Amino acid sequence: MNKNLACLKDCMMSGICFENPVFRLMLGLCPTLAVTVTAKNGIAIGIAATFVLLGSNSIVSLIKDFVPQEVRIPCYILVIATFVTIAKLVLQAYLPLIYAELGLFVDIMVVNCIILGRAEAFASKNTLSMAVADALGMGIGFTLAAGGIGAIREILGGGTLFGFPLFGAAFNPMLVMILPPGAFLTIGVIMAVMNYINADKAKVKLGIVREKK
Repeated sequence: MNKNLACLKDCMMSGICFENPVFRLMLGLCPTLAVTVTAKNGIAIGIAATFVLLGSNSIVSLIKDFVPQEVRIPCYILVIATFVTIAKLVLQAYLPLIYAELGLFVDIMVVNCIILGRAEAFASKNTLSMAVADALGMGIGFTLAAGGIGAIREILGGGTLFGFPLFGAAFNPMLVMILPPGAFLTIGVIMAVMNYINADKAKVKLGIVREKK
């Protein structure tokens, strides 16, 4: 039992940290670049993607033994489209303002490479519990990445966080951060810092440099 729980934990943590879909696998960059003008939008698209991941991974894992190999991709896309439609209708009904800001990027989750990729590469080859753990890890990892990018862009580009002002009237916002180039700059800087830290850790592990005490 403990071994199974450890496997589920490792699977979930992999999606959050070691195989983060945005910063490690470079997947789902289209919505990440487009809607992360604010932290609220980043978290909203992340939660929607997590819901779709959970639903599609679960169903794909359950039906994997009954779907012929020749039609597996169309079947997986149909499953994903069902959960995307549910997410879209819920947003339209209860959060119309957020849906209006996310716009087309909710609909195109049907072909989002994170969701379809996990259904094909992982859920279709593993048990239900592992598929759910993978969906949670990837979903949380994507939400943290999109929300973090949105928070950085909102703070630097508007001086606010979740709409609340953080600085006084003297603050001069960096308007480029709320424009498309701001998303590329933010992701690039975050990835550069992460790669630098990981490179240092790798050198320490290999004994190239001594670990600082």
